[in-house]
Amino acid sequence: MNYTFEYIDIILLAMIAGFIFFRLRGILGKKTGFEGKIPTELKKEFQKFNIKPKLKSENFDEEAQIFFLKGAKAAYEIIITDFSDSDNELTTSKTLLSKKIYDQFKEALSDRKINGHFAEITFIGIKSALIKTHKKVEDNFEVTVEFVSEIITCIKDKDKKIISGDSEKVKIVHDTWVFMKDAKSSSSNWLLIDTIT
Repeated sequence: MNYTFEYIDIILLAMIAGFIFFRLRGILGKKTGFEGKIPTELKKEFQKFNIKPKLKSENFDEEAQIFFLKGAKAAYEIIITDFSDSDNELTTSKTLLSKKIYDQFKEALSDRKINGHFAEITFIGIKSALIKTHKKVEDNFEVTVEFVSEIITCIKDKDKKIISGDSEKVKIVHDTWVFMKDAKSSSSNWLLIDTIT
């Protein structure tokens, strides 16, 4: 009895299964993510929308962009909220920031503290988030996102008098942020590397 064709079928099926497994792993990535302290109200949403693409610059299709933007929006809210905290620390958002941005934010918080100023920022929500560019720069993927958000913001002095902004008026804020991920790393973490005004 000849089993040659049965063996060929088994080998072909095994090859197809292996190909599907590696394609899915390449698209979905490994389960890793943000390990910093996340505000309770954002924890479930951030976990749901964690950014984990194995991004190929030439294949950043509509589905990949939608997936990326969900994580970028969550990161945007976490960073803005953390920067407004009165403790002058960046404990929640530190793992989302490059060293350059972290140092810039820390310097701004230090200046605010030295001057005896207090920021009151109420994050209302994101009106829109659009990907402006996506590219590979050397060994990194970079995605530039334009955010339009609604925020109530004001700066008060040590006597709690408003020196800028309005504690009751909703302001439309336009931010352009650049996120980066190491193309060779298996980590799913993206970092904010630049803010463009």
